[in-house]
Amino acid sequence: MAINLRRAGVDLTVFNRSAEPCGRLQGLGASVASSADALFGDCDAVILMLPDDRATDSVLGRGGPSFGARVRGRLVINMGTHAPAYSEALDEDVRSAGGVFVEAPVSGSRAPAETGDLLAMVAGAPEGVTRARTIVQPMCRKIIVLGAPPSAMKMKMAVNHYLITTVAALGEAMNMARRSGLDLELYRQVLELSPLRSDVAAQKSRKMVTGDLSPQASIRDVVKNGGLVAATAAAAGAAAPLLDWSVHLFRSVLERDCGELDMAAVLRAFDHPEDAMLETLGREPAELADEKSARVREEDEAS
Repeated sequence: MAINLRRAGVDLTVFNRSAEPCGRLQGLGASVASSADALFGDCDAVILMLPDDRATDSVLGRGGPSFGARVRGRLVINMGTHAPAYSEALDEDVRSAGGVFVEAPVSGSRAPAETGDLLAMVAGAPEGVTRARTIVQPMCRKIIVLGAPPSAMKMKMAVNHYLITTVAALGEAMNMARRSGLDLELYRQVLELSPLRSDVAAQKSRKMVTGDLSPQASIRDVVKNGGLVAATAAAAGAAAPLLDWSVHLFRSVLERDCGELDMAAVLRAFDHPEDAMLETLGREPAELADEKSARVREEDEAS
């Protein structure tokens, strides 16, 4: 993402808690800050893309004396994925300290990040959003403006809800095709030509068939994000049974030390029928069908 900013000619200063990833950016002409304080001191707009709340708070100095000095008079654009409640509170803290906050989570994995084809969902004060759109444009094919925080983060949760359950369903269907003796490459081709075709289905089905599980979105990240989505659904009073089962499947793969594989590795969850929850999933529909058939026979005999 930062490489795309530099290629677009953005005057870029970067900081990473581990220095190694900054080398390539430095080679492209970016300046490398020695600390978070140095970064904020050198920039009037700062983009955050960090793995979790703790890392984000640490870089901002949130809760400590350095927070106000770092954000005051600056535009803070947070492109990471967080719970809506966290983002809403961060917006309040940044504004209270005299800064401008824009949340800008993105949809897209490693490949669109590398090609500048991410979809950004943006929320914040209008003046901040106008500046933020110009800054993040080189990373994105489309930017959707959604109003005030945490509306962008809520949208990201809804998008991830659909993504997680869709890929879990794809793994389940791929497993059925496999156990039915179908040629999985032909099945993949049929899916790509069907009305259900999508970029995600095309990418993940190809990985499932070829066995190339190099990560675009890792199992570990899916489990983490699934927890955020589940909490958001609970807070909204929205039932999410498909999400709950889907996250269970991803977690079962994570627990087999496969957390760094791509989310397409959810197919491996079906290699272990001894998993009690999977056995339940596989047994209930058949039992329900048998019960329904028995009721139909009884009704026919009674009539």
